[in-house]
Amino acid sequence: MLATKHLAARDAAVDETLHALDTACARIAPAWPLDRMIAVNPWWGYVDRPIEDAAAELAALGGLRLTMPREWFRAQYEAGAFSDAQLARAHRLLGEVVPLATVRDALRSTAPIRDGPDLPSWLLMSDMVDETRETVRHAAWRDFVVEHVSHVCGAWFGDGQASWPAVRESGLYGLWREMSKQDAGVRLLMGLHGFRRAVSELPSDPRQLIVRAVEELAVPLALQPAYFTSLLLSVSGWASACAFHRWEARLGGGDDDLIEQLLASRLAWELVLYRANGAAALDKRWGEARRSWEELASTIQDEQAVDWVLQRAVELAYQEPLIAQLAGSRDRVAAAPSVQAVFCIDVRSEVMRRALESSMPDAVTLGFAGFFGLPIAYQAATGAIRPQLPGLLAPAFFVTDTGAEAPDVLGRRRETEAMSQAWKAFTGTAASAFTAIEATGLGAAITLVRKSFAPSVAPLDPLRDVLASTRSSLTPRLTAATSDAGAPDLATRTQLAVGALRGMSLTDGFARLVALVGHGATTCNNPQAAGLACGACGGQSGEVNARVLAALLNDTAVRDALLTQGVTVSQTTHFVAGLHDTVTDEVSLFDLHDVPDSHRGDVVAFQRALAEAGARARRERAPRLGLAAMAAHDDRLLRTLRQRASDWSEVRPEWGLARNAAFIIAPRERTRKLALDGRSFLHEYRWEQDAGFAVLELILTAPMVVTNWINLQYHASTVDPVRYGSGDKVLHNVAGGNVGVFEGAGGDLRIGLALQSVHDGTAWVHEPLRLSVVAEAPVAAIDAIMAKHAVVRHLVEHGWLHLFRIDPADGLVYRRAREAWHSEA
Repeated sequence: MLATKHLAARDAAVDETLHALDTACARIAPAWPLDRMIAVNPWWGYVDRPIEDAAAELAALGGLRLTMPREWFRAQYEAGAFSDAQLARAHRLLGEVVPLATVRDALRSTAPIRDGPDLPSWLLMSDMVDETRETVRHAAWRDFVVEHVSHVCGAWFGDGQASWPAVRESGLYGLWREMSKQDAGVRLLMGLHGFRRAVSELPSDPRQLIVRAVEELAVPLALQPAYFTSLLLSVSGWASACAFHRWEARLGGGDDDLIEQLLASRLAWELVLYRANGAAALDKRWGEARRSWEELASTIQDEQAVDWVLQRAVELAYQEPLIAQLAGSRDRVAAAPSVQAVFCIDVRSEVMRRALESSMPDAVTLGFAGFFGLPIAYQAATGAIRPQLPGLLAPAFFVTDTGAEAPDVLGRRRETEAMSQAWKAFTGTAASAFTAIEATGLGAAITLVRKSFAPSVAPLDPLRDVLASTRSSLTPRLTAATSDAGAPDLATRTQLAVGALRGMSLTDGFARLVALVGHGATTCNNPQAAGLACGACGGQSGEVNARVLAALLNDTAVRDALLTQGVTVSQTTHFVAGLHDTVTDEVSLFDLHDVPDSHRGDVVAFQRALAEAGARARRERAPRLGLAAMAAHDDRLLRTLRQRASDWSEVRPEWGLARNAAFIIAPRERTRKLALDGRSFLHEYRWEQDAGFAVLELILTAPMVVTNWINLQYHASTVDPVRYGSGDKVLHNVAGGNVGVFEGAGGDLRIGLALQSVHDGTAWVHEPLRLSVVAEAPVAAIDAIMAKHAVVRHLVEHGWLHLFRIDPADGLVYRRAREAWHSEA
């Protein structure tokens, strides 16, 4: 009986340990590969907790931070960026959890800056051993372990580059064991004897290793989730890369244990070091460390209370004038617009939309998610498939190219894509940039020089020339759930069309010309280029989506079927697809050979207005790019921006989504006359047309989540660039094909944005503010959606973003806080 009870208790403990394993793995947000790079909220696994609690735990577990250093807040205060009144209001809004005098002391120029808690983070076993040895003769174990795990991950993710094909079947942890058993460097570099034997004695199953390790290290069940999380944070870059594989597998209904195997590899080092350095000698210090874990997070949270008041004050300084602008009456838009131009909600579109409305006053612009509501993946000529939708979703349809000259043109494109991929792989590291010139000869060197100094020359990537020359011959074709299936039936195509039109609140009053304008970014020699092309949609431009939707909406059969859905598209309306290059602010229109003669004049007038709008947008952006002197010279400025797009040495072709701060869900009339400075995501929404508020529900559960991801990706890369940024772009080396980048030759995989995406070399360009979401909709509708969706509720109530609503009846603005609405009047 006693033996049975003992076995039952041990089985229960094992179950608890495996639950702790799941909890820790869920805390790590995924990082998408470079070719599909999207912005991710790196704290996504913590949104079920208040942001202050998460910040304290992350500081304790890994020394991470969610706010700027206090000297930054002091500099902002002294520069007048926020006022004493805003500081006092922030103090009240946060419940006066710390004396206001303490907060003010942090801003006094005569007071020493105490930058947050002067406390250590959790000490792991590798830290314990470092405290007992000479690190002058040997590297620190924490650094060596990270390097060793990174080397194994590099071999795993390197696919064909790895020399361990037979071992890969045993998983990442199995590869770690085999590589470790053949590693002679541990003894030579670190002075650890018997390492190979120690590794051989470890369980071969990763979960058995995890259970064995926490038993032997005597980690209490209550602390195991945090302990596992701390270990994953010590190799956070690779943990995020592994988390992506689990995320993608679960989107498709499957699963993946790569992140568990990474944890087993990291935990194996803890056990090996514990055994090798004398358990008895370490037990006392290790016990003290375990006891300190329990109190550390709460102590840090008390210390961080000042930082959150300062953070809230800076956010109020941005929110108060924005809310004042949005409150009240709407502006008028043209009753019979000549053009309706639908742009992505991206903050860079806001500048172009204002510019277009100034150049063409009878035009109306709208904002809609840049994948245009199409859950598609594009199959390239090489057979490679790339998602064209937000990372939160899985594709349901494929798009391939077809056309009258398809066989010949596809052959050219296939060859060029293969050559482009080979070239990118060949030149993906700092060293290979030189060997590439040796291998390809003097002609390549001459090309590099021409790309830097001749703005009319296209970028190094030869694929662009072929893509441009084949657009007139190839048309994206929508297929069913598999890439070799036929086109979806009429009912499915109609549902896609009506869903997109309702999503952009465009179901009547169609203009003669409706433009669907996606966006992308032309850059060169930039591993993170996909992150500039789009912050959300698999790192791809919106060209394919725009062209597919335009074709759907121009289809006579689909238009007839739309009538049964209550949507009437005028027979005089033609849809045209376009692409906004956010580096040069040029807009290209596609498939113009399909434009009927009756609309050619409309297209010409629209192109003229787009050219003028591009010049306006470039002039507005020039000062922030350091090109203020060229703002008065349109042609020169355009040539310079084209050159930046083609320059292989340019580290800042544009600022991407830096400075993003708000997401406004409202009719264009609410924002049309406002200069929002390229800081606001803008989504068209008319609550009167939204029966049952299905569209509002979709916006709050998808685009709002995506904008939160973008906002907090830029925030994290600014407040903690060491752990959440990818360092100096000049030092980037691509790891594992496309998995990510190293800064330099090794270390942990770097995630997040390069320093050059948030900093101009002198000061931070991105201002780390949590997203302010403003929705014009009835209060009951918003409350019902929050009650239905835990993720939306957590983002709002736990402080991961700020939610405001504009009352449709009186135009007043209300703020959501502590499960209630409060007037901002």
